[in-house]
Amino acid sequence: MAAERDYRVVPATSPGITGTIPGTSELSANRVLRNTYLLLSATLLFSAAMAGLAMAIGMPYLGPVVTLVGYFGLLFVTYRLRNSAAGIAAVFALTGFMGLTLGPMLSAYLQNVPNGGELVMTSLGITGLLFAGLSAYVIRSRRDMSFMGTFLMVGLFGLLGVIVVGLFVDLSAFQMAISTAVVLLMAGCILYETSAIIHGGQTNYILATVSLYVSIYNIFVHLLALLGMGDD
Repeated sequence: MAAERDYRVVPATSPGITGTIPGTSELSANRVLRNTYLLLSATLLFSAAMAGLAMAIGMPYLGPVVTLVGYFGLLFVTYRLRNSAAGIAAVFALTGFMGLTLGPMLSAYLQNVPNGGELVMTSLGITGLLFAGLSAYVIRSRRDMSFMGTFLMVGLFGLLGVIVVGLFVDLSAFQMAISTAVVLLMAGCILYETSAIIHGGQTNYILATVSLYVSIYNIFVHLLALLGMGDD
């Protein structure tokens, strides 16, 4: 994985900024896609291991402020290191941290919800099927999803605004609507990012991995919330 060969990047990761690069070969796009899926698989396994560790040691919930600061801090480091091999270590640090934050929530479901284990496995299965289905659709159809960029950008900023408001205002009454919106938005991000890879708009598999991981993470968490609300 030579840095010059594998880490080239369009200097943007947000929907609506990356675009198709004329002359990008199909072979290069396939290499980026393959490397993205390999790194994504490894980070998902590592994140799951960190979640298991957090559950085993009984790690408490870190709180929204620590979680957000840790996430955005590690995201910034990953972006800065995106063109070097150190970026891979940054990806594992980011996804490992997110796995640790997931552990206390999973423990709460398993310990306090009668069928918590079933809910977790159901959410995990639906998330996997959704990711596989969306990715397969884009890869097989070769559709260009760049038109979704502006919508996704607005949605992501809106989601960030909701997170900030949620730090000061109780939004539990709107949790089902929020979780549904997040799942749909993250599904759109998977379509967009996969399309950007195969059409040459995203040539850095480190950034592509982070984008897909965050989408999968949020889908799982909010599907779990929806299933929990529906079951209660």
